[in-house]
Amino acid sequence: MKKILLLSDTHNYLDEPILRHASEADEVWHAGDIGTISITDRLEALTTVRAVYGNADDHVVRMTHPYEQEFIVEELKVYMVHIGGYPPRYIPEVKKALSEKKPGLFICGHSHILKVMRDSSLNLLHMNPGAAGIQGFHKVRTMLRFKVSQGKILEPEVIELGQKGKSA
Repeated sequence: MKKILLLSDTHNYLDEPILRHASEADEVWHAGDIGTISITDRLEALTTVRAVYGNADDHVVRMTHPYEQEFIVEELKVYMVHIGGYPPRYIPEVKKALSEKKPGLFICGHSHILKVMRDSSLNLLHMNPGAAGIQGFHKVRTMLRFKVSQGKILEPEVIELGQKGKSA
């Protein structure tokens, strides 16, 4: 069983609550708009990090982290990209990738809106953790925490980090 912390859209912002939750996770998954490479460096000092770059990330982040990630954790196939859309309105290249790769979990960021949705047509769970940073239109900073075991997502939980501009 693996404990996962899923975040996105930090836009170069990490505070104590994010770092505390990261230190309690077996892995941190970052769905893009990281900011600078120092963000994932700081997270990697605490735990394993899997990340994709976002549309606002600079060339160093883009050279370090890929556009998309496909991996298996505890028998769960995961596909992660920064901009993806939502069931059933995925962007065309993501819809094609999901049809071909057939993940059990699809993760994206970008919208700053936390959503967890089942897509029965593609037989997957879609997660967007919202935005953990302080830049953007969102009012409340959010992340997701869950466990993965034997191909299943267990104990999913929304972590609210407080109002944008304030620590939890």
